[in-house]
Amino acid sequence: MGTNVFGWSADQEQSFKVLDAYVTHGGNFLDTADNYSQWKEGNTGGESETIIGNWMKARGNRDKIVLATKVAKLSTRRGLSPDNIKAALNDSLSRLQTDYIDIYYSHEDDLVVPTIDTLVTYTELIKEGKIRYIAASQHKADRFEQALLISKRNNLASYIALQDHYNLMVRDPFESEQAQVVIKHNLSALPFYGLAKGFLTGKYRGVNTVNSVRSTSASEYLDQVGLSTLTVLDEIAKEHKAAVAAIALAWLRSNNAISTPIASARTVEQLDEIIQIVNLSKEQVDRLNIASKR
Repeated sequence: MGTNVFGWSADQEQSFKVLDAYVTHGGNFLDTADNYSQWKEGNTGGESETIIGNWMKARGNRDKIVLATKVAKLSTRRGLSPDNIKAALNDSLSRLQTDYIDIYYSHEDDLVVPTIDTLVTYTELIKEGKIRYIAASQHKADRFEQALLISKRNNLASYIALQDHYNLMVRDPFESEQAQVVIKHNLSALPFYGLAKGFLTGKYRGVNTVNSVRSTSASEYLDQVGLSTLTVLDEIAKEHKAAVAAIALAWLRSNNAISTPIASARTVEQLDEIIQIVNLSKEQVDRLNIASKR
C-alpha cells in the first residue's frame, strides 16, 4: 500500500484507521519515502514516515510489516552520494522508530554520483543490518540495467525491483522499455500511480466535483481515451461485481512483469475498493488494452 497521502490529505488519526483496516485485510507491505509529504504547505518531509513509525510503535507490529522507504528526493537530502544516503537513512530510521528497512529505494536516478559509489554504500549498509534489500525508482531502462551489471561485476548489492509510473493511462515507457529489463533479470516491478492519480477509480468524469487534493491532476486524463477506458472499466467491474479501482489494479497485475501495483487510500472506504483481488480473463485484458491505447 502506498502512503504518500499520510500527512497530506490524511492526518494521523485517519491514517491509523486505514493502516488498521489494511492489516485486518491481511496486508503487510507499506511503501513510503522521506519526502512524503513535503509538497503540502507547512510540511518539511518525513510526515508519512513519522505517522507509520508512530503506528507501528502503538501496535507493536514492526516484525509483521514489510517496510519500504526511499532516498534522493527530499529537498534537504537530495541525491545518492554516500554521505547523503547514510544521513537520510538515519533520519528515516528515527522517524520510523525502527533499526532496519526491508527495502530501501533510490527514489530517482543520480546522474552526478557514480553508480558504483551508491551501490558500495548500500552494500555496507546491508552488512550493518540497517537495510535488507535495495530497489530503484524512476530509473530509465538503460540506467537501471547498467546498475544491475555494475552490481554483478563488482559483487555488490543489487536492485531487486523497479518502481515507476505505469497504469492504463500511462503505459510507456514501462511497456516499451523498462518491462523488458525487469523480465530479463527476473526482477519485480511495483508501479506507482496505479490508479492514475485517482482517475481510474471512476470518480473523476468531468460532470461531478470530488473533494480530493488530486482532482485537478486526475482531470488531465479526461480525454476520449480516458473516457473510453472508464467505460470498459465500468463494464468489467459489473461483470465481476467489483469496484472500478479493483479492475484497474487487476489489469496491472495481469502483466507478467508486474509483481504488485502501489495504490494509496485516504479512507477505509477507499481501501475497501483497492484491496479487492480480481482475476481478469484474457478477453477483458484485451478490451482494456484496446480502449487505453494512445
